[in-house]
Amino acid sequence: MKKTVARTLLTQFFLLGSFGVLWGQQDNASQAPPDNSKVNRRDRSQGEPTADQQKENTSDRQLAAQIRRAVVKDKSLSSRAHNIKIIAQNGTVTLKGPVKSEQEKEAIEGKVAEIAGADKVTSELQVDSTQ
Repeated sequence: MKKTVARTLLTQFFLLGSFGVLWGQQDNASQAPPDNSKVNRRDRSQGEPTADQQKENTSDRQLAAQIRRAVVKDKSLSSRAHNIKIIAQNGTVTLKGPVKSEQEKEAIEGKVAEIAGADKVTSELQVDSTQ
């Protein structure tokens, strides 16, 4: 009798667990997979600064690091905002990548303008509210 009850409970446990796994997979299946291919292609086009063009001189490295620290320190920003591309070339900063809202975009641009100077910032940040 105890074996039958234990076997029944075990069977129900596995069935419910399987249902939970399938339920979770259905939720994930309805979401579009992340795809940055178009953005990456645009960023590689001729004349566009890319992260590999970040200058290795001390002043540009320090400038990029100071901006990165300021952006990451702001916990009100989304993880997408924390992961934008910051490219410093001869004192000029280019910002690229998606952010969650216009407010995030303005907040980042303001921080960078304070650090590098408003005339030294090129913003190519894009508001992407789909994610």
